[in-house]
Amino acid sequence: MFAVSRGVLFVMDRNFIAMRIHGSPIRFQNLLISSWLHSSPQFSNKLQNTTRFLSFPIRRSSFKEMQNEGIMPNEFTLATGLKACSLCMALDLGKQMHAQAFKLRLLLDLFVGSALVDLYAKCGEIELASKVFIGMPEQNDVTWNVLLNGYAQRGDGIGVLKLFCSMMELDVKCNEFTLTTVLKGCANSKNLKQGQVIHSLIIKCGYEGNEFLGCGLVDMYSKCRLAIDAIGVFKKIKKPDIVVWSALITCLDQQGQSEESMKLFHLMRSGDTRPNQYTICSLISAATNTGNLQYGQSIHACVWKYGFETDVSISNALVTMYMKNGCVHEGAKLFESMVDRDLISWNAYLSGLHDCGMYDRPLIIFYHMLEEGFIPNMYTFISILGSCSRLFDVHYGRQVHAHIIKNQLDDNNFVYTALIDMYAKCMYLEDADVAFNRLSVRDLFTWTVIITNYAQTNQGEKALNYFSQMQQEGVKPNEFTLAGCLSACSSLASLEGGQQLHSMVFKSGHISDMFVGSALVDMYGKCGCMEEAKALFEALVRRDTIAWNTIICGYAQNGQGNKALTAFRMMLDEGISPDEVTFTGILSACSHQGLVEEGKEHFNSMYRDFGISPTVEHCACMVDILGRVGKFDELEDFIQKMQLSQNALIWETVLGASKIHNNLVLGEKAANKLFELQPEEESSYILLSNIFATEGRWEDVKRVRSLMSSKGVKKEPGCSWVEANGQVHTFVSHDCSHPKIQEIHLKLDELDRELASIQYAPKTEYVLHNVGETGKKENLRFHSERLALGFALISTSSKKKIRIFKNLRICGDCHDVMKHISSITHQEIVVRDVRRFHHFKNGACSCNDFW
Repeated sequence: MFAVSRGVLFVMDRNFIAMRIHGSPIRFQNLLISSWLHSSPQFSNKLQNTTRFLSFPIRRSSFKEMQNEGIMPNEFTLATGLKACSLCMALDLGKQMHAQAFKLRLLLDLFVGSALVDLYAKCGEIELASKVFIGMPEQNDVTWNVLLNGYAQRGDGIGVLKLFCSMMELDVKCNEFTLTTVLKGCANSKNLKQGQVIHSLIIKCGYEGNEFLGCGLVDMYSKCRLAIDAIGVFKKIKKPDIVVWSALITCLDQQGQSEESMKLFHLMRSGDTRPNQYTICSLISAATNTGNLQYGQSIHACVWKYGFETDVSISNALVTMYMKNGCVHEGAKLFESMVDRDLISWNAYLSGLHDCGMYDRPLIIFYHMLEEGFIPNMYTFISILGSCSRLFDVHYGRQVHAHIIKNQLDDNNFVYTALIDMYAKCMYLEDADVAFNRLSVRDLFTWTVIITNYAQTNQGEKALNYFSQMQQEGVKPNEFTLAGCLSACSSLASLEGGQQLHSMVFKSGHISDMFVGSALVDMYGKCGCMEEAKALFEALVRRDTIAWNTIICGYAQNGQGNKALTAFRMMLDEGISPDEVTFTGILSACSHQGLVEEGKEHFNSMYRDFGISPTVEHCACMVDILGRVGKFDELEDFIQKMQLSQNALIWETVLGASKIHNNLVLGEKAANKLFELQPEEESSYILLSNIFATEGRWEDVKRVRSLMSSKGVKKEPGCSWVEANGQVHTFVSHDCSHPKIQEIHLKLDELDRELASIQYAPKTEYVLHNVGETGKKENLRFHSERLALGFALISTSSKKKIRIFKNLRICGDCHDVMKHISSITHQEIVVRDVRRFHHFKNGACSCNDFW
């Protein structure tokens, strides 16, 4: 017995060598040369079975030194040396030995061949291992197992299964080690069918009670997400180790059975099995998924108890758990205390802050992350772009875009989809278009993002064009795509397009989806089809707040205020809580119906009964309620009480009410306030000018128009449009450009004769131009909504409902004319102006002339 180096002890005799290494590295080549120098057939035979090497530096010069001294290895020495190289992952030296074996014609030796297969398999050179294996004159079960294990270690489950099939075809005997390796391959490739075949083979071979195979089966079933089968095997294992416990706990958590995984951990602890870091991570994930903060904190205590407080993966899981449970302070504190952070740590923190609504904080954290030298990945960019979208911060978003290009992730579909969403949300739709068109592969999610964003920014035509392109590329829509397209039809009031989508929804089986159902109700409501909207609403399987808001606002906009209020009472009876949008619809309904006291009661009940603080929109509705009935003193008191004197929306509403009642004093006050708050808004000038015109104050009209011109504000021309045979036809006042303008004029002349026969006199006071009475009458005849009506009548042979849309408020004379024409032609006419729908039928309007 003699010492070679500190911590190394050799015990040698003619038949035995043992080596034990306790710490300091020794020169591997010395031991290898020593074994070769003393090689004799008998010595090598013992050496190949007893020598065990660990990994330390190897130099090629030592092998050459041995060769220079003329010492030639035999098959036993080479097999032993190759085994040493395998243990030490010494691939280069192993290849030299491979060459030596070739020169000495020892490649056909079973032990040398097996050692080479083992070397290459363990060093990850599976192709070389396969070539050596194929070249062997015979293969035993050990060699097959070595190659199988090589494929399994590389994570090539398919390769494992192919090799095993070949093994079975050649009737090579498999043992428990073979089956364990194959199960590992099935688990890695998530090949459940093959895993079940191996399970049957285990039973057939009589290995059902084998602990190692049982553990392999639990792992396989767990990774294939068959928790029930995994539990069935688990129950038969007498002494499951921590790997099996962890696999099953993870499986249950990933299958959404987090509560069961917690119970399993309790059972594990009762058996005195110590958890490892994988167990702890899965349990933290279970606490995150269930939102059980108390359980998560108890696992955090276990982290300290078992000494895992410095483990990065556990700390990352804890940061996520605290953030998902809304404990931002605890999550931030834990993140800051981490000594070693990886990219996952930063991503967990960034994502957590975003999910908690702290959108500005991630922008600072991202900057610090870059400062510390971390390179962002896909998840980093998706998270930070999400924050930019929420903040509408396109400037920071552009900087992130530059980093995306710098990190060569501009071809990543997920990142670019987030980028498209950011640009679209920030209203930079041209940039969104550029980013979208740069994508090489556009999946359903990407199409849905671009379509939905265009729909939400009132660019319905663009959204529907993209939907058409998507269909041409063979991408099938899902419920979110269809809901976005229906929203686009709503903004365009495109009934025909909406009906086509309705048919598509029905065919694709999405009719029962709550979001699609609500979008259909909204579309029909905004197209003035409340009967269809009501039928769809009543057919909804589940009606949430959004669905109720849709029907309430639909009724309000279509002049059916009483039905809106009835729907609101039904909503409360069903136990559905209203939100801000609900009360916007309710107050709007009260405004259109002139229900002042009921409007006040609903406004006061918002905070009193539901804890909802009134917004500016709600206050504007109250101002409208008071203004429509001419309660101007009460209106001014309300503005002063609610401190609304610096809000443009409030004064816009006041100015509109002043126009209805020709309140010149208040109208001038409101307009002057608007000139101060938003001097670029053309409607303020037009309304004040119209108030002066109504009073015949033409000098003041001229003054307001001059002021408008001096500020560079241009009036949007009034226009009306109507849809016929899948095409939209647009008209402006006194339009002569339409191909059928002569036929339209003839139809209007015919209608004028019909109106004269019932003694209808045009209301020329609605002509706000300083012209004579004849000129005023001529002006009224060719308003855009009348031209649209004339076209609709000559284009429709049946008594189909006529739908006209106008970008401004319908004029009072046209409103009365529409009522009479609906009676004369026995045809229902629907006009949607900038404020609401007017349903004309049998000489009456749904607004009851209160609008």
